[in-house]
Amino acid sequence: MSNRLNGPTEDMLLQAVNINKSYHDAGDTLHVLKGIDVRVGDGEMVAMVGPSGAGKSTLLHVLGGLDAPDEGNVYLAGEDIYHLDDRQRARLRNSKIGFIFQFYHLLQEFTALENVLLPALIKADEKRMDSLEAQGMAMLQRVGLQERSRHRPSQLSGGEQQRVAIARALINQPKIIFCDEPTGNLDAETGHAIIELLKELNARNKQALVVVTHDEQIARMSHRIIHLQDGRLT
Repeated sequence: MSNRLNGPTEDMLLQAVNINKSYHDAGDTLHVLKGIDVRVGDGEMVAMVGPSGAGKSTLLHVLGGLDAPDEGNVYLAGEDIYHLDDRQRARLRNSKIGFIFQFYHLLQEFTALENVLLPALIKADEKRMDSLEAQGMAMLQRVGLQERSRHRPSQLSGGEQQRVAIARALINQPKIIFCDEPTGNLDAETGHAIIELLKELNARNKQALVVVTHDEQIARMSHRIIHLQDGRLT
């Protein structure tokens, strides 16, 4: 991207400035991200595309506060998330960021409802505890799984598990949701249903979505597409 960002602006929900990230192994250095700038507005759906190894998932993790860059800044709602300590950043992730991954990352010993409630339980106080189950059921109803609330992940199909993961990402009403290949582990028909659900949720809730994908359907329905090649925006 040709115009270098200097810092956060009021009209952008998420801004990343000059993001560089490398990994070191046995004396070798792999430069994964090379001076990347990204902006995402409120309610915007952005698809992140590029060949395998281009740095898409690494950039997603940096933007979501999971993996600190070697150089650069990430601002969420004007706050530099990597100037926070680990506890503050974890609190910010829990309250303002949702994640949806290709392999769901559900806890197998918990029911669908319990998995959905986990992020809410972390921030709940005693006054809210009584209302949490109803809130979790409302999230499952939103993704069409209220009848499966007591089932464990092993009793759910792949598409149902991904719907549980989506409900979990929504439970704390985050400002932005990061999705890493959300249809990559699903058959075409189920993947299409998940795509339609994400599109509907984005339109209804006005939450920003950043989606790493190889799925052309997701790219086509996004407001904007970011292309990565060899660690750079193209």
